[in-house]
Formats: sequence, C-alpha cells, structure tokens
Amino acid sequence: MFQFKLPEIGEGIIEGEVVRWLVSEGDVINEDQPVCEIMTDKATVEISTPRSGRIAKLHHAAGDVVAVHAPLVDIATGDGQAAAAPAKSTMAPKTRPEPPENGGATKPTLVPPPGPVAVPPLAAAEPAPVPVPPAPSKALASPAVRRQAKELGIDLRAVTGSGKDGRVTRADLVALTSPAAQAAAATPPPAPKAPPAVPQANAVPSGAEERIKIIGLRRKIAEQMVHAKQTAPHFTYVDEIDVTELVRVRNQLKTEAASRGVKLTYLPFVMKAASLVFRDFPNVNAVLEEDPFTLVVKGDVNIGVATDTPQGLFVPVVKNVEQKSVLQIAAEMADLVERTRAGKVRMEELQGGTFTVTSVGNIGGVFATPILNVPEVAILGVNRIVQRPMVVDGEIAIRDMMYLSPSFDHRIIDGAVGARFVAALKKILETPATLILDLS
Repeated sequence: MFQFKLPEIGEGIIEGEVVRWLVSEGDVINEDQPVCEIMTDKATVEISTPRSGRIAKLHHAAGDVVAVHAPLVDIATGDGQAAAAPAKSTMAPKTRPEPPENGGATKPTLVPPPGPVAVPPLAAAEPAPVPVPPAPSKALASPAVRRQAKELGIDLRAVTGSGKDGRVTRADLVALTSPAAQAAAATPPPAPKAPPAVPQANAVPSGAEERIKIIGLRRKIAEQMVHAKQTAPHFTYVDEIDVTELVRVRNQLKTEAASRGVKLTYLPFVMKAASLVFRDFPNVNAVLEEDPFTLVVKGDVNIGVATDTPQGLFVPVVKNVEQKSVLQIAAEMADLVERTRAGKVRMEELQGGTFTVTSVGNIGGVFATPILNVPEVAILGVNRIVQRPMVVDGEIAIRDMMYLSPSFDHRIIDGAVGARFVAALKKILETPATLILDLS
C-alpha cells in the first residue's frame, strides 16, 4: 500500500484546499494521472500521482485544508504489498506509509472548484485489489509540447514521435489536429462544462433549506472582499457624463476595428483616457503596501478588467496601457477576457495591476459602488449608457448619458482629489477627439 502525501506546491506554500477530487475510491489510476485539484493563495494546481494502482482511500473531502506532506490518498499498487493488505474498509488499519518516490507533478491551472465528489460506499468484504499492469513509459517531449498536448487533450503516450529517439514534437501535434486527421478520428465526447464557483441551488420548498459548503475560488473571493473592506476605508464618488460624442466616434470606428479583427467596446476608450489622467493624478495609479505603510506610485499603467466567469470573478490585467492605442487595448482586452472565461489565462496575466475597471452596464442598473481590488487604491465603475432628454445650450436634446462610480482608498485619496480625477476623466470622454492621436 503506497500512501501519497501532498507534495510541495510552491515556495512558501505550506497548505492548500482540496477543491475537487478527480478520482474516487476504487478507481484504477496510472502514473502521472491527476487525482485532485488543490487551491493555494497563488493558484489552483492539479496534483498527479507518482504511482499506478487502485485508489484505496481518500484522506480528505472537498473543502478540507491539507498541509504539505500530509497524507492525501492511499494507493494499492499491486506490487506484492497490496495482496497482504486487508479488504478495503473504513475500519481497516493502515500499513506504514512508504516515502514517495517523487513529489508528484503539479501544473498551474484555473479550473474552478466544483462541489464535493460523491464517493460510493464500499462493500464490507471486498477482495484485495487486483494487480494493475504498469502504465506505459512516459513519452519523450519537451515541457512546452507536454503543455500543448494537455491543452489539446492528446495523450502523448499514444503519439509516435518523429524527433530524435522518438521524441514528440510540435509538428506531431499539429499533424494530429489537422482537419484530415480529425475527420479520420472518432469525434470525442464534449468536455463537461466547468461548474460555477458556488453551485446553484434548486428551488427550495417552503419550510426546507439547502446547505452549500463554500469552498475553493468562492471562498478565496470572499476572503479577499472581507480583507479589502476591513483594511481600506472606501468612499465612492458618482458623476454623470455625456457620452454622445463618444458613442458617435465608437460607431464610426467599429467597422474599421472589425476589419482588423478587433471588437471595439467602450472600455478601451475609458482605459486609455484614465492612463492620460494619471499624468496629473499619479497617486491614483498606485498600490499601498501595508507593511511598511508605503504608497508605491507606478509609472506603468496596468489596468485590470473585472471579468465575470462561470468559475467566479477574475481580474486579468492589460499591461502598459499608457503605451498602447485604443485598438491595441481593445484587442488585448478581448483576448484576455476570452481566455479567462475559458480557464486558459496564465497566472502572471492576473497579477501586477495598478488600477481596475468594472462594468455591469450590459446587465442594467444605474450605478454600482465597487469594492477596491487591494492593494490598489482605486477602482472605476463604468455603468450603462442610456438616452435621456437633457438641456443643451438652453434647448432640450436627446443625449447618451452614463454614470461613472469610482471607489477610492480614503487613507490615500481625499474626496476632493477623487472628484477632480473624475472631472478630468469626464472631460476627455466627453471630447474623445482628445484621444485621436492614440487611435492608430
């Protein structure tokens, strides 16, 4: 019986939360097969087994926090020791664990935490595990090729490599995924949709209730929100802006942007305008280090875009907005948001933000009071555009109007500074010709 312990996941990480089991007790597994997903403060990682065999026991349930080097699963390896082990039972004594041969492979991922995996009950007198044939030897391939194969769902052990000593190359993967190869292969079943961070309860009848354990990403989001509200005293300032001219400019540029493969929304204009306003309000593009209590004003404008996904809230970051045109910002933002919702964004693309924008205008509402993405000191709420009758030059006219609702860290940003920042942003967005030199 081999006892697989939680390996070291990263520098400084001493524990992780089990967000999903990928196997159940009684399952037969192969070497390097992922057995569970562990969430840390830095990422969610898949933990792979260093041995083949049959799962004899899962030591933890989804939602449990496990210390590094603590027992994770017991594996009946079928190497002679398993034959002497008693039948699987929740009361069976455990044999002395062997030290793992290696720590098990860990690969960062952004897969969401689903609900607990149901484990079927075991028979009271189940026979000893059947020996499992050894898994095929690992294929020769570089880490980059392995990563690409995983993204494509290709088992490298089934690929005949064309490189030296049978090494699998990128060209081999391209050949397998060509239209001709795909037509010749059977169509695989669609991958299951990733479950939401908090499972949606069914309608509960009167007098009943349903209890849902909050685990994984949703718990991390909750902890971050509590930390932000308890640490930074927020204030929100709301102003209304006339974006009639911005709507006209955007409509004129949509066709040209589409011809370059870019979907042009309003957020890139707002992000570019903010990068210009930061020149006069540098303290808004900053992060606050709690220990020591220091404001770090950033020269790079790295704007996070709050993104709603089936897995929960993520904030991918568009880097160096001050160096890019509106179309470049739009293209990069669309790519980041798409990959974030597909769970393919890289961890470094979620880090390094200096300012955040959040928009729920496509859903509705008048305006929101967003919570800071600490350690940043400001976040900008961008709300829906509506047509309303307004007085312009003494006459009533139909105008496109929008509310901006930024929140600030009142320890650093005073109310008057926040109001002046919004006024400067409003001036640019109401006269978008200011941005014309940045549209190329």
